[in-house]
Amino acid sequence: MSSSHHPIKESFLVGRALLNFTSIFVSLGVFLFGFEQGLMSSLLTNKYFKQYYRNPSPAAVGTMIAILEVGALFSSFLAGKVGDNIGRRRTIRYGSAIFVIGGIIQTFSVHIVNLAVGRLVSGVAIGFLTTIIPCYQSEISPPDDRGFYACLEFTGNIVGYSTSIWVDYGFSFLENDFSWRVPLFLQCLVGTLLFAGSYVIVETPRWLLDHDQDHEGMIVIADLYADGDVEDESAKAEYRGIKENVLISRIEGGERSYRYMFQRYKKRLSIACFSQMFAQLNGINIVSYYAPMIFESAGWIGRQAILMTGINSLVYIASTIPPWYLVDGWGRKPLLMTGAVFMGIPLLLISISLRANNSYTPNVVVACVVIFNASFGASWGPIPWMMNEVIPNSVRSKGAAASTATNWLFNFIVGEMTPILLDAITWKTYLIPAASCALSFFCVHLLFPETKGLTLEDMGSVFDDSSSIFSFHSSGNYGATEDSSSIHRSTSVSAVDQNDLFRQSPASIARNTALLRPDEGLLQSPVIAPVVPPAQSALKPTKSDTASFDGLGPTDSNIPPQEIEPPNYDSIIAFKRAEAQRLGVFSILRRRLWPVKHEDEEQPLTG
Repeated sequence: MSSSHHPIKESFLVGRALLNFTSIFVSLGVFLFGFEQGLMSSLLTNKYFKQYYRNPSPAAVGTMIAILEVGALFSSFLAGKVGDNIGRRRTIRYGSAIFVIGGIIQTFSVHIVNLAVGRLVSGVAIGFLTTIIPCYQSEISPPDDRGFYACLEFTGNIVGYSTSIWVDYGFSFLENDFSWRVPLFLQCLVGTLLFAGSYVIVETPRWLLDHDQDHEGMIVIADLYADGDVEDESAKAEYRGIKENVLISRIEGGERSYRYMFQRYKKRLSIACFSQMFAQLNGINIVSYYAPMIFESAGWIGRQAILMTGINSLVYIASTIPPWYLVDGWGRKPLLMTGAVFMGIPLLLISISLRANNSYTPNVVVACVVIFNASFGASWGPIPWMMNEVIPNSVRSKGAAASTATNWLFNFIVGEMTPILLDAITWKTYLIPAASCALSFFCVHLLFPETKGLTLEDMGSVFDDSSSIFSFHSSGNYGATEDSSSIHRSTSVSAVDQNDLFRQSPASIARNTALLRPDEGLLQSPVIAPVVPPAQSALKPTKSDTASFDGLGPTDSNIPPQEIEPPNYDSIIAFKRAEAQRLGVFSILRRRLWPVKHEDEEQPLTG
């Protein structure tokens, strides 16, 4: 096609608008987690709730609270495989459906055991959602704004937490069991909304290209990054970068098992898991789950404790906004290290104040809890959830599952032990997370790399444990692993234009200074080494691969590496026309809202 602009989707919902809409909408999944978390913390002080369940013991309360984490722990591992097999979008759909079922069981529970079963089911759903949604978010976000959207997502989580506190406070004025049953039911409505929305949001382009759905992947890339123009050069470049990364993983064996991930990417995985571990051990769920009980122990009784928790939640929300703008500029490491300091000091002061138990204690505890929550919301709250960005695309879903499972494991430990510790050692309880904050500071300083601004495909430039993009996107080293051989073909710079062969990201260039021109300093080299896949490559291209990549067999030494071309405009239109013939009810509704039309036709392709 000769036209310079070829939009496929005739709607305002493309580009930044689509990215913002999708990011905000999928945040409903983490909103549900926050809502569930805050909801139960306030209900624990509701007199009708306690009367109905016959004043459960601290151990029973701890088990009922923590059993949600048990469900989430096991389902998060399952979510990794499900997310790889059926896609991120459908996994969100099934997770939201399970959540609604769990909410209904809780609403109509008649015994503390029934309530615990409902929370277990909801935990299974939350395991799915908290594993896949951060993964989904990182895969659709542009590298320069990935931190922004991850922090925006966490804000949705805290908005859910705050909403549940104020819902509990409002319904606490009802003098009957509806004061706690209605809040439990409201979470079902939010879950239903997320379920319906899963039919509208797009699938991630990385999952689509990894499963050889190249036409749809190109359309989504264009919609997200090029205002729907499938022939935009930046969209084509994004397609090539993702597709070539997919092909490299296949050349290297294409393994996706947990065992392979633990062996090959243990450093990346340890960073993702350590961040989630410290997020829990640093004490946030001592406050989130039991804030009203903490305020009661400090002298704020009954509804006053819920009111103080609600006020604290508003400050908590506000604290999640600065990271939107700091995480991609200042960086991940400085935020985590600063947060560890400003969380540890208030925890220490809470312990000292409760030990003193004087007239200043109630106000000191409230002030310290607010400062602690705000510090967490600006650092250890959002950033651990985005650290699955360091996991390679081929195992990202499983890596996210492992890090999320780590979160739920330590979440369970904290939720189970907190009421017991508060009852047994009272003020000394807060010294434990204070010590964890100090330990996390040094862990981040010594072990964590800075990943701001890197594309997901270029994380290897930090960890040096995987190959970079091949063909002329390569860093000049094919199969840069300990057990793989490097195959090079020397070509004079004068014979082949270097700019045509290599379109490097800054990080790729930084990894291989041999690719710099002599006048760029550091390391001068008269030759460059474009990459040619080996003749006996393990890669077996699919039909969609061979349609856009001219051969991966023996390569003539005089032929430069071939471009991986995305599907062209006409083939995409043919694909959309064929798709329109097999649309379901929800897809038809979506196409009516956002019709697809060939530029030479007057009618949209809505079937």
